[in-house]
Amino acid sequence: MHFIFSNEVVLLFDFWSVHSPAGMALSVLVVLLLAVLYESIKVGKAKLLYQATVGMSIPTSQLTEETDQDSSSSDPPPVSRTRLRWFFCHFGQSLIHVIQVVIGYFMMLAVMSYNTWIFFGVILGSAVGYYLAYPLLSMV
Repeated sequence: MHFIFSNEVVLLFDFWSVHSPAGMALSVLVVLLLAVLYESIKVGKAKLLYQATVGMSIPTSQLTEETDQDSSSSDPPPVSRTRLRWFFCHFGQSLIHVIQVVIGYFMMLAVMSYNTWIFFGVILGSAVGYYLAYPLLSMV
C-alpha cells in the first residue's frame, strides 16, 4: 500500500464516496474539523479532570467539623455527596473518553484510505486543534 493523490476515495462508509475535486475538498474539511474536535475533547477532558480533583478535595478537618455540627439534620453527610459527585464526574469522563476514542478511530480509518489529501487534512486539523485548544489549559 502507498499514499496516492486522487480525487476518488471511499471514506469510512459506502455512502461517503468522493468522485470530484469539490467532494474531496469538502471531505478534507470534514476530516480536518473532526481532528480539531478530537484535540478539543482532549483539552476538555483534561480541564474536567482538573476541576473534578480540585472540587473533590475537602480537608478532613472541615469534614469532621461539618459532620459534628450537622449530625441532627436529615441531609446526607458530605462524604456521601462527595462520593456521588465523584461518581458522576467519573461517569462523565468515561463518556467523553469513549467519544474521543471513537473519533480517533474514525480519523485513523480515514487515513488508512491512503489518500494523501485526507492524510494532510488530519495532520492539519490536529495542528490547528492543538494550536487553538491547548492555550485554554492555562486558563484553569
